[in-house]
Amino acid sequence: MDTLQAIRERRSVKHYDPKHVLEAHDIRTLMEHALLSPTSFNMQQWRFIIVDDPSIKAQICKAAWNQKQIEDAAISIVLCADLDAHVDAGRYWKNAAPAVQEMIVPMIAPFYADNPSLQRDEALRSIGIASQSIMLAAKAMGLDSCPMIGFDPQKVAELIDLPNNHLIGMLITVGKALKSASPRGGQLPYEEVVHMNHF
Repeated sequence: MDTLQAIRERRSVKHYDPKHVLEAHDIRTLMEHALLSPTSFNMQQWRFIIVDDPSIKAQICKAAWNQKQIEDAAISIVLCADLDAHVDAGRYWKNAAPAVQEMIVPMIAPFYADNPSLQRDEALRSIGIASQSIMLAAKAMGLDSCPMIGFDPQKVAELIDLPNNHLIGMLITVGKALKSASPRGGQLPYEEVVHMNHF
């Protein structure tokens, strides 16, 4: 499946085959592609919690107002981010040429330091980009997915032992659809949302 087909066919699936299991190698393939997602300054501040334990899925389901897809999907992924990712910046450029390291690494910490709103914005941008990579990779692998924001983030944070100064951006369920997604609700006209050079 090519990328354009994956974009067209990706839908937010709510009904999954609860018997479908994702093998460890499939999870690794999916997530290795997520790790190729771009991030500002290559900080890679996302952290992914793969939840396949039925008891934990059941608890997250309760924290998500009993949305059954969390329990029925093969896995639920909690997309988190480290808000302190800018602090130890050298490790993101360890394979770059020395001249590149000397130019870029000193920029990173000062750019984000003392700016919590920028740290949060950057974390959520990175999570958003990675989430689309996950959903398109899942579709290319013959799987289905659903991004979710309908959950209690504090409760989910407790369930996954979220470290201090991390945040949760969203959940994504991944598995095999038991039932097709509903028809698209309605796209806005191209001309309303796409403009050339200015509004």
